[in-house]
Parts: sequence; C-alpha cells; structure tokens
Amino acid sequence: MASGQDHDKATRLFSLPFSLFIGLLLDWKSGVIAGLFFLFGGLWLSPDLDTRSKALKRWGIFQGLWWPYRKLMPHRSVFSHGPIIGTILRMTYLMGLICLILCLLNPLGLSSPSLAIKSISQIIQKYPHQALAMILGLEASVWLHLIKDGDPLPTEWRYWRRR
Repeated sequence: MASGQDHDKATRLFSLPFSLFIGLLLDWKSGVIAGLFFLFGGLWLSPDLDTRSKALKRWGIFQGLWWPYRKLMPHRSVFSHGPIIGTILRMTYLMGLICLILCLLNPLGLSSPSLAIKSISQIIQKYPHQALAMILGLEASVWLHLIKDGDPLPTEWRYWRRR
C-alpha cells in the first residue's frame, strides 16, 4: 500500500498527461477541467478520507465535516475504495453536506438546495463534455489511487472472487 506522499506525487505527475489525453479526446476546455478534477479527486476527495489522512488534513478547518463519513466507512471497503461506488458515495456525501448548509443558510436569503440542484442540472445539460470531463477526472484519480495501493479491487471484492 502506498503512502500519502506517494499518492500525492503520482496524482500530481499524472494530472497533466491525463488532462492532455482528455483534451485530445473531447476538447481543450474539457482537458483542463479533467486535469483539475483529477487533482481535486486525488488530493481532496481521496478514497483515504475514511482515515486520518493527508487528504483529510487538506480540508483544514472543514475536516470535521468528514467525521460522519469516517465513522460510517470501513477503510478499504467497497464503499470507500470501490471504483465508481466510492466516488459516487463521496460526491453524494459532499453534495448532501452542501445542501444541508444551504438549508441552514436559506433563512439568511442565500440560495435554496433545490435552486442549486436545478442550476447544476442546467449546467450539465448545457456543457455535457465538461461534465463528463469532471466525472472522468474524479474517477481516474481514484483508479490511480487503487493501482498505487497495489490492488484495484477493495479487500471485500477479493474475498468474493475466491468463493
């Protein structure tokens, strides 16, 4: 299993080639977005957010927001380190937190969660290549993390393969 430093180094190293690849595949704007989300996914939304990791410490004063996630997710489980599943759960958790914060701030006249969700939906419809690039960047950073850990499949999946 790679250290946090190894994960960070690999994320930084592969973000530019990944960005160029997506840029050639889709367009240059999507390539830039994919590279940025690759960095964000690898450095801030790492599968290791379920532990006291470097990724968790990067959240600074907001790392406490990940406390429920850390308590609910067993380390290296399908739900934290699972390809696609882990990314979806971390993004759903993060979006849920944002919606909760918007609900709490709504009486102050700030945007409501339903308006925010509607806006995101409209942006995705208007910019499908860029939305795809965001998703690809996040998911590719997870795959790099899993490969650096030595096995792209979470521990639980190895058990199921042997049965």
